[in-house]
Amino acid sequence: MVAARGRARGCEKWNNGMKILNEHIQNAYKVLAGGMLSREEAIALDREVNGPELLDLLSLANKVREKYVPGVQVCSILNAKSGVCSQNCKFCAQSAHHDTHIETYPLLDGEKVLDAVKTVYDSGVRSFGYVTSGYGYLKPDEEFFSIMAVLDAIHAEYPDLNICVSLGILSEETAKILSEHHCARYNINLQTAPAKYAELIADTHTIQEKIDTIKYLQSFGVKICCGGIFGLGETSVDRIDMALAVRDLDVDGIPLNVLMPIPGTPLAGRPIMEPYEVAKSFALFRLLNPKKMIKFAAGRETALKDFQGLLMLSGVNALMTGGYLTTRGRSVEEDQKFIERLNKFNLKAENI
Repeated sequence: MVAARGRARGCEKWNNGMKILNEHIQNAYKVLAGGMLSREEAIALDREVNGPELLDLLSLANKVREKYVPGVQVCSILNAKSGVCSQNCKFCAQSAHHDTHIETYPLLDGEKVLDAVKTVYDSGVRSFGYVTSGYGYLKPDEEFFSIMAVLDAIHAEYPDLNICVSLGILSEETAKILSEHHCARYNINLQTAPAKYAELIADTHTIQEKIDTIKYLQSFGVKICCGGIFGLGETSVDRIDMALAVRDLDVDGIPLNVLMPIPGTPLAGRPIMEPYEVAKSFALFRLLNPKKMIKFAAGRETALKDFQGLLMLSGVNALMTGGYLTTRGRSVEEDQKFIERLNKFNLKAENI
């Protein structure tokens, strides 16, 4: 219809029946040619692309994913030490500062860990995350060396398994030791924009301690997974700043979570993000980090529900399966069927 032509800014525009691509999305196509978006350009995309034009942005993000990081990678994690953490992260059920009634237990022995690894391995998953609660390890104490022994045992039993480790904050000394014990990747999330960390996440440690840990590990050749959480109360610009922070750190993978408000935590009353906002945030992360693995971790089931496939077709190229640290996720079998359907859109799964 003629009346539909030349709509207001932020809506679709038409010329003689042909849709005109939003000028900010047109500019962002330079990412496909190897260009990079600036902070200002990313903010303009966030502010000016709305309504039906969002699908154009998601389409571009998918083109970038398809060019630089095709396929879908899958991983699974084990909570090897649960709860009673001394840190006061506002989102976390494992903090001793919050009354969340989760199951707590000390470090699992090696046999229990190997049993869990076998289950993951037999399901076809080839990336396994070993995770412990707590501040971290600045000195290599008895517990730290016990973990190193378990990592050695996992590698001996499953040499083709990629072992991802998440132990919290490390010193240069403990980072070096870990690098010698089959750690393929280390996960330590910024969680939000560095400038907002103390306000939105925790004040019992600093964001700089996390950044130092990343740099120590990188100096010893360990790959890094580093991302964060959407829906903490941050602004969309804060999310862009987090995307730029992980870009500056040149991390290898970016796990992204959508907050699942947990009763007993300070964020229990936070509303769950709308799928529309989640999709735009993921697309911007892809455009700002075109060649990196971007993993959708916690929140797929609660925040996206029927829109999960949309995320996998708009920039995401990895997912976590089999549950999270303290909450149940989707089973490996459910995600196998999910990926089989996605493969019809030319997303070829890896490691499952």
